[in-house]
Amino acid sequence: MAFQFHTTTFGLLMRLLSGNKIFQYPDEIDPLLWKKFLRQDTSEHANDSGGGSSKNEADENSALQDTVVHDGDNEILLVEWYGPDDPENPRNWPLAWKNLMMFQLCVLNFAVYMASSIYVPGELGVMEDFGVSEIVATLGLSLFTLGYGVGPMLWSPLSEMPKIGRSGIFFWTLFAFILFQLPVGFAPNIAVFLVFRWVTGFCGSPCLSTGGGTILDLYDPSVASYLLCIWGTAGLCGPVFGPIIGGYLVPAKGWRWTIWIITWICTLVLAAMFFFFPETSAANILYKRAKRLRKATEDSRLRSQSEIDAAHYTTRDHLIVLSRAFTLTFSEPIVLLMNLYAGLLYGILFIWFESFPLVFGDIYGFNQGEQGLVFLSIFIFALISLALFLLWIRTSLVPKVNKPGFTPEMVLPPTFLGCLALPICLFWFGWTSRASIHWIVPTIGSGLFSIGVVTLFNPLFNYLGIAYPAYAASIFSGSALFRASFGASFPLFARQLFLQLGLGPGNSLLGGIAVLFIPVPFVFYKFGGKIRHMSKNARHDL
Repeated sequence: MAFQFHTTTFGLLMRLLSGNKIFQYPDEIDPLLWKKFLRQDTSEHANDSGGGSSKNEADENSALQDTVVHDGDNEILLVEWYGPDDPENPRNWPLAWKNLMMFQLCVLNFAVYMASSIYVPGELGVMEDFGVSEIVATLGLSLFTLGYGVGPMLWSPLSEMPKIGRSGIFFWTLFAFILFQLPVGFAPNIAVFLVFRWVTGFCGSPCLSTGGGTILDLYDPSVASYLLCIWGTAGLCGPVFGPIIGGYLVPAKGWRWTIWIITWICTLVLAAMFFFFPETSAANILYKRAKRLRKATEDSRLRSQSEIDAAHYTTRDHLIVLSRAFTLTFSEPIVLLMNLYAGLLYGILFIWFESFPLVFGDIYGFNQGEQGLVFLSIFIFALISLALFLLWIRTSLVPKVNKPGFTPEMVLPPTFLGCLALPICLFWFGWTSRASIHWIVPTIGSGLFSIGVVTLFNPLFNYLGIAYPAYAASIFSGSALFRASFGASFPLFARQLFLQLGLGPGNSLLGGIAVLFIPVPFVFYKFGGKIRHMSKNARHDL
């Protein structure tokens, strides 16, 4: 049986019910396994040198001494991997298993992001059912978005705690997300609806940020660069496909069905996670290994590195860990500016949810379903941009990753294109959205947005993941907070913005803001290394 089943929710349940008789770990069958591994290593060395049994014993003692560390006057035996091929190490898992986990993360990322935008076509139904204004109905989008922005600020630091790990947070928050969809779908009044929209956003949020940390747990950095892009693009496709599906679903079934379709998709993912989503945090796996070995050998000296690090933690230290996402987000200049840029992109995307009916409904006379189909231009441009971006990674980035002289800033050149594509897109879309110009022209203009998203979001994820690998989940959660904050607030004033200023001037205002951010990628490409070396949290070895 594959070791991966041991830490799935299914495996943990089976171990609990059987008193740890099912899905036993190798060190539960043989508590001296870690010593045998050392003995095997040293005996091979001894045989090569022609030594006898006394030499083997000497080598074993020497190897054991290598695992001994001292914490004050206390002697500690460090629990580590059983060599470079340890099957419990997530980096050594079968590729098929890792890819299955990657697929689950992408589907979940897609579904939770889609849960925000699929609601937009149903806003009129909410207004009619609950007798509320347009602004109040828009809160159904904004509060959900704000919920999945705030959530990672808690869930991501928790996932980096060795005692907790990642898999349990993924499974149980998704379970809560599905459960709390019931009061959303059956809401008797607007208050219940809005409260639980925020709650479901909060509970559905771990996949949006912690997923990046999980990918870095599973794959080597060179491969993770590709997969972070695919995972991020799955998140982009969620808001894009939401209006398409909702545009046809709402007129046929009503707005409440936008809730149920998300619930069904996430239920399928939850069922898959129950069996096929094990723990990936190396710190958590080694923590549990040390705990098992202490129980089996009754040797209290056996400790994992994370336990040694946490031995002198105070309550204040634990609070610092929980607040890590906030502190890193607002105290690191690189993280703050990159997240502001990502937030602007996301806010513009959500503004379009409100402007597309004005353009393609009022000006071009599209029905609700046809308005959703316009978003396919963003999807098509995203696929083309992603393919070219992955090709750039393969030909220009990967050959440099493991060679001397590589720096995180080398992932930033595509942003030079993205920072220009974004304002061009906004000016194009705003000033071509008029009855005298064919609808295909603003549609193509909106598709240019994908070039900006792919060539800004993906280098951003890769850059922050490489520069802050120890705190990847917390860093990504800060990015999620900024994206969600902009995505939650922009729709509230979007319609008034375009009605008061007009589509051209309104988009020009947003384009002007995008122009102000153009220097950011160039500044970090040139001076990012110096800024990183001034930080105590970023990598200094690159």
